[in-house]
Amino acid sequence: MLCIFTATVFWFFNALNKNYTTTLSFPLTFDYDKQGYIALGPLPEAVRINVTGIGWNLFRRSAGVKVPPLIIPLDRPDEVKKIVGSTLPGFFANQLGGFQINFVVTDTLRLVIEPKATRKVQLKLDIPASFFKDGYTLVSPIQITPDSISLEGPLSLIRNLSDPVYLKVQQNNIDENFNETVEVKFLNDDLIRRDPPVVELSFQVDRMIERSDSLRLEVINAPKNAWPYIERKKLPSKLLVPEAMMNFYNPDSVRAVIDLHNITKGQKKILPRIQGLPPYSQVIEVDSVLIKF
Repeated sequence: MLCIFTATVFWFFNALNKNYTTTLSFPLTFDYDKQGYIALGPLPEAVRINVTGIGWNLFRRSAGVKVPPLIIPLDRPDEVKKIVGSTLPGFFANQLGGFQINFVVTDTLRLVIEPKATRKVQLKLDIPASFFKDGYTLVSPIQITPDSISLEGPLSLIRNLSDPVYLKVQQNNIDENFNETVEVKFLNDDLIRRDPPVVELSFQVDRMIERSDSLRLEVINAPKNAWPYIERKKLPSKLLVPEAMMNFYNPDSVRAVIDLHNITKGQKKILPRIQGLPPYSQVIEVDSVLIKF
């Protein structure tokens, strides 16, 4: 047994001193200005090459011994979209010590690298139809702190972003005042750096009270020497008033205004403008008015 073991060892060492040809996978890295450019997707991490070398070198490589990656320099990375495999031996000739390159098995390496760009954008709140609970609405200015952020990322992504950028909140059916930290999100969050990445969002919400009142009609900017005829003196309407503002609601101070500026003579139906409502009140129903002069 000892003799067999000794003979095997001698045979193994002798075999590793001979040249062999095989295909191996080598790790890759790309040398470019990472401060000024950014990759839009994962870059190729390995390349398969058919090489000839001494058995020892091939054994170490096949056994998983860590070797330094092969380097591909990119002077203008945004102009390189693909690298054909047949051109790679020129890059690797001085990097594969102990191996002779026969040919590159990998057909093509594809790259998408763009210059970095920066931009400052305003922030606004996206308010979908289901944002507030039925019967509730916004009754204050929307406070976003800070109201703008700086962005850095690939040129094409940064250039195509809208301005303003709309914040999206996960909550729906909101029926109370809101004050939370919200993250500024994009479809390509991993490629776009945000400064700051989160903002403070706050606004007030109130229940709306429905009122049905007849409003006084008022005509303004009537042409000279014209006596407008209006079919009615009072105008029925339905209004929504914030509950907190009900103490400030006075039907006598609310009026429906008919503005005849630039209106030609004849018979027309005009939708009045409601004035004198408390802040954040809404007109949900009002009739047009027939007027002639």
